[in-house]
Amino acid sequence: MTHESQPTSSAAATIATPDDARKLSNGLMEVMTTLLEVIETETTLVRAGKVREAMALEPRKTELSRAYLTAISQLTTSQNYFADSAPDLLEALHRHHDVFRAMLQVNLTVLATAHAVSEGVIRGVNGEMQKKNTPQTYTSAGKRSAPNTRRAEPLTVSRTL
Repeated sequence: MTHESQPTSSAAATIATPDDARKLSNGLMEVMTTLLEVIETETTLVRAGKVREAMALEPRKTELSRAYLTAISQLTTSQNYFADSAPDLLEALHRHHDVFRAMLQVNLTVLATAHAVSEGVIRGVNGEMQKKNTPQTYTSAGKRSAPNTRRAEPLTVSRTL
């Protein structure tokens, strides 16, 4: 997608002609399509465990998200014009946006799963470290004593991959 095809007018500008409405509609669909391509690539990489490569997509995803928000803002301010003069474009945008939202949900599910798995791994490693650092003693009832959480050593994790 070229920079010229992104919506460049201010978010407060309203659409007043059919040509403006078509330009906004086409620009928004292009931004959603391109953003979906980036998100699908990210989803595929995360599923394959290639988190570092997925993180490299962040700047492009951020740029496209900004363009998307700008176009949505402009569409919102021009909704009355679209409803009155271009209902077919508005309906097409709604359909495209429904697909967009469904694909975002898949991406969010994959990211949440990856987060939960990595958190589980970190908690498991931390639990094993605490077991190693805690003396193995027994209570007067003959059961293993629980580790003292006040004496637990913190686990340091670098978020840099």
